[in-house]
Amino acid sequence: MSTDNGGAAVAASIKRRHVIYAQGYDPRGLAEYYRLFRSEYRKFCALYGLSGRVGKIVNPLDRFTTHWTLDTEGTNADGEHWRVHTTYEFLRWEDIIRRDFARPAWWKTLYAIGTFVGTLVNGVYWRIARAHWRFALFMFYPFVILTTNLLAAALAGGLAGSLIGLFASPLLAWLIGIMIFVAAFVVIVRKTEPLSYMLYMFDDIASTHQFAYGRRSDWEKRFEAFADYLVEAVRTSDADEIVVVGHSSGSFVAVEVIGRALAHDIAFAHGKPLSLVTIGANLPIIGFNPPATAFRDRLTALARCPDIDWIDYQSRKDVMNFYPFDPVGGHGLAHGAARQNPTIVPVRFRDIIRPESYAAFRWRFFRVHFQFLMANERIGAAYDYFMVCCGPFRLAARARHPEAVVARSPGSAASELATAPVKG
Repeated sequence: MSTDNGGAAVAASIKRRHVIYAQGYDPRGLAEYYRLFRSEYRKFCALYGLSGRVGKIVNPLDRFTTHWTLDTEGTNADGEHWRVHTTYEFLRWEDIIRRDFARPAWWKTLYAIGTFVGTLVNGVYWRIARAHWRFALFMFYPFVILTTNLLAAALAGGLAGSLIGLFASPLLAWLIGIMIFVAAFVVIVRKTEPLSYMLYMFDDIASTHQFAYGRRSDWEKRFEAFADYLVEAVRTSDADEIVVVGHSSGSFVAVEVIGRALAHDIAFAHGKPLSLVTIGANLPIIGFNPPATAFRDRLTALARCPDIDWIDYQSRKDVMNFYPFDPVGGHGLAHGAARQNPTIVPVRFRDIIRPESYAAFRWRFFRVHFQFLMANERIGAAYDYFMVCCGPFRLAARARHPEAVVARSPGSAASELATAPVKG
């Protein structure tokens, strides 16, 4: 674990960086994330006045990864010129997620309802509510949408049945009303899904529940492969910094991958500049489930590991992450002096988004959640995803000495600095 401090910590010492990104539960996968990354990277370079180039996608045939390169260069506020070569590796499991999404809508809906009822009975939902009430409300959201859709379809079926009843027998009117109800419900769900994400969330609920309860051998196999890749990458890398990133539900994937790598070889990261970044994380959706003992063991291993810097970025404004939440202590895993990780860093989106667009931004919940992966709109914030990936400063320095890093960054003003970190 890094022990840097003071001025030495913020030296622009990174020339080569290897970022390994674990995507969350999203069927769009590589194509959408590469498009988003390339578009936001251009905005990032324009904001800071940097020169940058994104390489082409490289797809190894023998592994579930894709990577591309970035060359970024600029001049810091103190006149120091820097250039960073980044290899950005994308861990791919969207093929598994797409198979999940192909399951019948009725199945995922009923499974999600059963899962939600189960969390109420076994106390997991109430534990989530105590950890972060906004996330608990967000979990309730798709069931509100389902109820609304059912009521709208019932209204259409009832009106149709009543009209038919004026000219036909009550039985025929009832049958037609039922058919109209079913048809209206299907149409409403299909038309509103791109806005409501109801079925997407039902898939997410069903699949994470299956994984937490040890019922996803396909996930297990893929995460084991990712762990093998990580061990290989760390052992052979000549990068100045290796950063594993997990966003949203990708946060528990990143924990799984590093935790499994440690289980394969407890010393694989010894003497190597390896860091874990969890952003917008929702680790309790796995860790709070009683059978998820192996996952909690991985959290314990990471908390104690002196060879890995774990930085957890979280925001109050994002209802889809847990804030304020200690990823280790919040799971009841206290380790006293043996604990090394994580460093918890709160993020204020008000410092990142332009004032004139913040009022609308704050109510777009999915947009807020993805801001963790997007370019900032304002210079001088302590959190900047693309500076983490492409900037010249070490992640540990950015997290633990934000004032010094921001003051030295291109075009930055320390007076615009976001909230300072809290050691977890």
